Amino acid sequence: MGRPMTMTLELARYLWPRRRWPKEGKLFPLVLMLEPLEACNLRCAGCGRVREYAAVVDRRMPVEEALRAAETAGAPVVSVSGGEPLLHPEIEEIVRGLIEQKRWVYLCTNGLLLPEKLEKFPRHKRLCFVVHLDGTEKVHDAITGRPGTFRAAVEAIKEALRRGYRVATNTTVFHGSDIPDLRQLFRLLTDLGVEGLMISPGYAYEAVPERDLFLQKEEAIKVFRALLSGRDGFRFYDNPLFLDFLQGKRDYRECAAWAIPTYTVLGWRLPCYLIADRHAQDLREILAPEVWERYGPGRDPRCAGCMLHSGFEPQSVLEAVNRPWVLLRR
Repeated sequence: MGRPMTMTLELARYLWPRRRWPKEGKLFPLVLMLEPLEACNLRCAGCGRVREYAAVVDRRMPVEEALRAAETAGAPVVSVSGGEPLLHPEIEEIVRGLIEQKRWVYLCTNGLLLPEKLEKFPRHKRLCFVVHLDGTEKVHDAITGRPGTFRAAVEAIKEALRRGYRVATNTTVFHGSDIPDLRQLFRLLTDLGVEGLMISPGYAYEAVPERDLFLQKEEAIKVFRALLSGRDGFRFYDNPLFLDFLQGKRDYRECAAWAIPTYTVLGWRLPCYLIADRHAQDLREILAPEVWERYGPGRDPRCAGCMLHSGFEPQSVLEAVNRPWVLLRR
């Protein structure tokens, strides 16, 4: 099992004619991060969204607005998150609309509501549920602050797979993460038959008080080297060049966070998924090359230790498209 070949071909057709655009000063979205609400049924340590958007946590993005944002971005992939998107009363209409636009939809969820909501969603190759798990039972329940969340998420994965839905997982690696525990988690998920495993280091949001949870860059490299040594048949969804970057085998001095713009109930986060100095109403403000003269490693101190997928995975994708031979030399 793996991502559909149709998706790989569509992404290639989208990226190939655009592969040199950034060097020409033309920026474009590759993935849209769509947050149709910021409310959540958990208060996980390390999550900044429910704190950042506390004043608008009751807002729900209208279906038409969500679909308009996807049309504006034009990205072939849409990651629907939040908050917990399954709390949105019209989330199934948003997903169906995105599929009708021929987007590849990744719906990110903690899994708690998934079994009761499944029947509302089409079993379609363009839809994949992404269940967030940060460790096995003891670890994950401690991070979520609620006993039983791990078992509920695993049962949700099993039920979704049983009904024929695509399922992947996402795991954030924190300071003090138990490497053997994470490898045990990956073995469990692989044996269950999930489509792929996504991983990324945690980022210290300004709105998060638990700042000692987060990895510094040198520590992150050591942790990911230990975690990724000997894959044991694990199927990681991340670009292999991004996995090399996490292990310090490859260095990216430029961040491509502009390729994954985030649309929220307040508008477009500027500049990126992690930092919101303000919200813009026009996506072109984020895709303006001059904006990125102020952000990224060596420009903004907040970006100094960032290794997040939202900025560096698209950079690795651009390298793979422009220099495909580097994949053979790994």
